[in-house]
Amino acid sequence: MRVEADLRDAASPARVFDEVERDLGPVSVLVNNASGWARDSFVEADQPLTAESAEMQLLVDARGGALMIAEYARRFAGDWGRVISLTSGGPMGFPGQVSYGAAKAALENYTMSASIELAPRGITANVVYPPVTDTGWVTDDVRRFVAESTDHWHVAQPEEVAEVIAWLCSPAADLVTGNILRLR
Repeated sequence: MRVEADLRDAASPARVFDEVERDLGPVSVLVNNASGWARDSFVEADQPLTAESAEMQLLVDARGGALMIAEYARRFAGDWGRVISLTSGGPMGFPGQVSYGAAKAALENYTMSASIELAPRGITANVVYPPVTDTGWVTDDVRRFVAESTDHWHVAQPEEVAEVIAWLCSPAADLVTGNILRLR
């Protein structure tokens, strides 16, 4: 099943859940993997941080993800559930993509709060921070950067990241909550 939604629209989370529940029934797992990625910077004149660039990024990656978690929590009727958000950038900043990094940091915090507030309902909440993942955008320059980096180990395939997310969705991960899992 595929549902397209613009998370800048605050009504989108309810519509997404309505469509999914109509076709598949109650939702027990929420994976926040939406992004409105855009370049912006404090110093790059051709890609300056503007109110518009910050707003777009924060509406999709931060507020959109938070509203998806809130809608999930409102509708949750089971005794077992999962919230998994995807992030990137980390606490050291995200030069050249400052609004993207800020929005992902906010989503991390929303997810950590969910891990505490939703735990009594049997819901775990974690964040996955994948390595550079080849979803079609990785160039030879990016591969060289990863190979020369002391912070990155390899370029991952989407299936590698999906395996970790699938494990977090399994009963084997019942004790794993409130974590940012950095994959390398």
